[in-house]
Amino acid sequence: MTIKILKNDTCPSISGKSTLKYQIGCDDDDAIFLRITGSSGGGFFSNEWIAFTSIRALLDKHPAEKPITSIVLYPLFRGKSVNTPSFLLAALVHEKVLMPMKGKQRCHEVGDMKIFAEKTAKLTSRTVKKKAPVKKKRVAKKKATAKHRSARGS
Repeated sequence: MTIKILKNDTCPSISGKSTLKYQIGCDDDDAIFLRITGSSGGGFFSNEWIAFTSIRALLDKHPAEKPITSIVLYPLFRGKSVNTPSFLLAALVHEKVLMPMKGKQRCHEVGDMKIFAEKTAKLTSRTVKKKAPVKKKRVAKKKATAKHRSARGS
């Protein structure tokens, strides 16, 4: 699967102790993906692309009355670095998919998914796949050879 990078961005980690780098991309069907690409804190992480539909499914399944923490995102990274769910959570907060809960440290609630959908739709529309220009066949003109020139009386 090929993912086209739509956006490179940075955000603070949830603890605020480091800066994270992440990317938003899309596949050939314009499905949205996210991945973590760097951490100034030096912690290990997985840089695999995660489908936004998978993220959304976990958030939709989570009880609305319960706060969202990085633990909710762990199923996306089984057998991977334990830092990655927290790093992805920070990117989702930066994109306003999730919002910090007032008065509760490291607890979040679902933000406005519509805003994220609109932003990513704009990004995918900017990367319209251009078709390769069609080459027109050129009719080759015959060059006059010495024999032709002498035959024509030149």
